[in-house]
Amino acid sequence: MGSIQILKRLYKSYTKKYIKRIVLSLAFSLVLAASTSAIAYLLDPAINELFIKQTQTLIYLIPGLIIVAFALKGISLYLAKIIMINVSEEVRKDMQTDMFGSLIHADTKIIDNKHSGKFITNLINDVNMITALVSVAILNAFKDTFTLIGLLSVMFYQNWKLSLIAIVMIPLASIAAKSLGKRVSKVSTQQMQKAAVLNTYLIEIFKNHKLMKIFQREKYEKERANEYLSNLKELSQKINIVYVRASPIMEAMTGIMIAILIFISAKLIVKDELQVSNFFSFLAAMMLAYQPVRSLATLNITIQQGLAAARRVLPIIDQVYEIQEKVDAKKLLINKGEINFKDIKFEYSDEKKQILDSVNITIPGGKMTALVGHSGAGKSTILNLIPRFYDAIKGDIKIDDQSIYDTTIYSLRKGISLVSQDTTLFDDTIRNNIIYANSNATNEELEEAVKHSFADEFIEKLPNKFDTIIGENGVRLSGGEKQRLSIARAILKKSPIILLDEATSSLDAETESKIQKAISFLTKGRTTIVIAHRLSTILNSDKIYVIDHGKVVGEGKHDELLISSEIYKNFYQKQIKKS
Repeated sequence: MGSIQILKRLYKSYTKKYIKRIVLSLAFSLVLAASTSAIAYLLDPAINELFIKQTQTLIYLIPGLIIVAFALKGISLYLAKIIMINVSEEVRKDMQTDMFGSLIHADTKIIDNKHSGKFITNLINDVNMITALVSVAILNAFKDTFTLIGLLSVMFYQNWKLSLIAIVMIPLASIAAKSLGKRVSKVSTQQMQKAAVLNTYLIEIFKNHKLMKIFQREKYEKERANEYLSNLKELSQKINIVYVRASPIMEAMTGIMIAILIFISAKLIVKDELQVSNFFSFLAAMMLAYQPVRSLATLNITIQQGLAAARRVLPIIDQVYEIQEKVDAKKLLINKGEINFKDIKFEYSDEKKQILDSVNITIPGGKMTALVGHSGAGKSTILNLIPRFYDAIKGDIKIDDQSIYDTTIYSLRKGISLVSQDTTLFDDTIRNNIIYANSNATNEELEEAVKHSFADEFIEKLPNKFDTIIGENGVRLSGGEKQRLSIARAILKKSPIILLDEATSSLDAETESKIQKAISFLTKGRTTIVIAHRLSTILNSDKIYVIDHGKVVGEGKHDELLISSEIYKNFYQKQIKKS
């Protein structure tokens, strides 16, 4: 996306709605420019009338006008900046809202393929740069341009010959700014990439701090952190050095220009072609013009940083999802809850490796169906296709003879609950974690859910009970306690379809017994698909499918599969020996 296209997009999506406020800010910028120019102009009559002619009638008027000019300059600058600060914060919020909305609706594979730390960098650092582009850059561009035009008018009014010489500095400053801007754009992109890597690294360290300690890798991680921080420091230094580099260039150019102008002015005064009062007014205007010229010279740096950030953020906001619902999608009506897979093929687009090949299975409504197979056989993929976390590349999945691809995603997922071995909880209260499934649930429904999940046994022992904060991903709870909260959440949702992904793995016998009872309550009369490595948990399933290398290689009940499926029989015999 080109720079002009990005600017048009940012205007259309984020600044156009605030155009009235921006125009008002620009109006105050005009007042600022006029008052700044007036300050320079007033030096002419001040010197000529008060010091040379010593006109007593103007002794109060001219100083008073200078005070008014400075007051107007200060007030207009304050109001212009306040308005643009408010606009910039609105733009920041709008952009972060759009980006967050895009991410929470993004396909599962998009989130899986990029570390959360990089998304956080985009959401905070990059958006800050774009905000500077659409607010600070806009204000400075107009404010400094208006001021420069006003001051140039004063300069030409006082002496056009000197003004023509002074104006040479503007294109020279622009050439320097363009060169510096290109350099900053490149380094800024590298800096944001390094910042994203650092964020990713920090999240990993905080998440795996116990692993780091038990393997005594503190020194190693310090060295890694030092490397990441050093790389980021070097890039930050480069950007700041480029910023500062503009100052000596501008100072040198200004010094040379002033020296030349003083030399020429002295010649003109001797020839009586220039008055001393005109010269001082001209010199004041030129000195005041130094700030807007320098600001405009470095403005390109801010613009290039913002454009570079926009190239990273806008694709996230504009990304097209593969998981789409049809325009005429209908609400899914679940009666029996029977699920049919017909000729389902699936592969991850980035791997081009076929995961499922012509899978045909029927999951009876209101009953329990189990999926058995080696790790990587495709069991979890089958589960993920039902709520459309991913879409099959061929075939159809129907629930009660309704294709899930013809129904709304909301109605589809509303009818499904998921309990997996990787329990996901928020750093919030126990209450809020459970009612996440149903925010309208009553206290009675909440208490019933925790009772049937056996979560009440440990909740009652906690000092704040339901209002206990459980820490990041439930770090203050045991594995079994977290699993019971997950089951309570699923019970509260009251979905007709239940997906269980190895929900009882890695638990002690007593805890597993309680969770099995909780799952029995959760799945009673509901369509249930369960994945379990331990066959003891699925022996009573109404139907068992054996999955191997993405294909269904066996189906039936436990006793039937012991006879008809060699793979299932081997699984069973190995687990019997272990037990």
